[in-house]
Amino acid sequence: MPTIAPIDLGSHCLKAGFLNDNAYYALADGTLHWLDEAHKTVTMHDGLLCVAPTADNKALITGGEDGRICQTDEKGNVQELAVLPRKWITAVASGPNGAVAYASGRTAWVREANGKTTEFAHERSVEGVAFAPKGLRLAIARYNGATLHWAGTAGKPVDLEWKGAHTGVIFSPDGRFLITTMQENALHGWRLEDNRNMRMTGYPAKVKDWSWSPKGKWLATSGAPAAIIWPFTGKDGPMGKAPLELGLRGDTMVTAVACHPVEDIVAVGYQDGMVLLCRFADQKEVLLRRPGKGAISSMGWDKNGTRLAYGAETGDCGLINIQW
Repeated sequence: MPTIAPIDLGSHCLKAGFLNDNAYYALADGTLHWLDEAHKTVTMHDGLLCVAPTADNKALITGGEDGRICQTDEKGNVQELAVLPRKWITAVASGPNGAVAYASGRTAWVREANGKTTEFAHERSVEGVAFAPKGLRLAIARYNGATLHWAGTAGKPVDLEWKGAHTGVIFSPDGRFLITTMQENALHGWRLEDNRNMRMTGYPAKVKDWSWSPKGKWLATSGAPAAIIWPFTGKDGPMGKAPLELGLRGDTMVTAVACHPVEDIVAVGYQDGMVLLCRFADQKEVLLRRPGKGAISSMGWDKNGTRLAYGAETGDCGLINIQW
């Protein structure tokens, strides 16, 4: 049976996961809490808005209401990478070779490790940013679609159009697909080899969390009373295929998902604070946490998949040790 170490942090948890082997919780009040033999904390921002771990999981890239973009390592050392006075930083992403992307209003920026910064202006507000798995290719989510930029060159941007407000963006791990969350209850995607559209609809609520399976064959999402798992095997991705529905609990909505780093299983967090573990192959379920205070807002596994950090909108956080 799993064992739980709860910790009440009193503020909305935007991101829970691991920096190396230490569980962390990044809160909306701008503080970072982590468990390194003891409970430690540091203030990163005066109001935190967005968080992205670096590819090696050794640091967090964050943006705040204070206009600062920071990098915080596993020891709590906060380094200011950039500052935009009187701006809110609404999206951040970590890229290859120490590159960082951030957005405010209608503009996105890419800062390379040597400090060189490139600006990308848009006609409408930039809602999300993401780097492709390889190279300095940046995707931004915007109204009526997404745009792809080559940050390291002067190449012409590629516009991917689909009507509606696109609020977040992610590449598939193999770089073949681009997926956006939308203001409506749907995902949208493009197969990048030919920019063919992919519609992923039928959600009763907005999709606020997603997670790729370890080999990129599945994309788990929130936004329904079950975790909706889209197949990305084959050249067409999810087109013409039905998703898996795991962890169905009546009308209780799934609010967070986290795919295991090794196995085809997913941790599913709900609006009442419950956490289930679900296996793709046979839909078997294991209860990890009973209902608690507030909706689960973020979860993250350690690299071995034996511990799961979780956080809730109420600051009801903790660490689950799983005995396989």
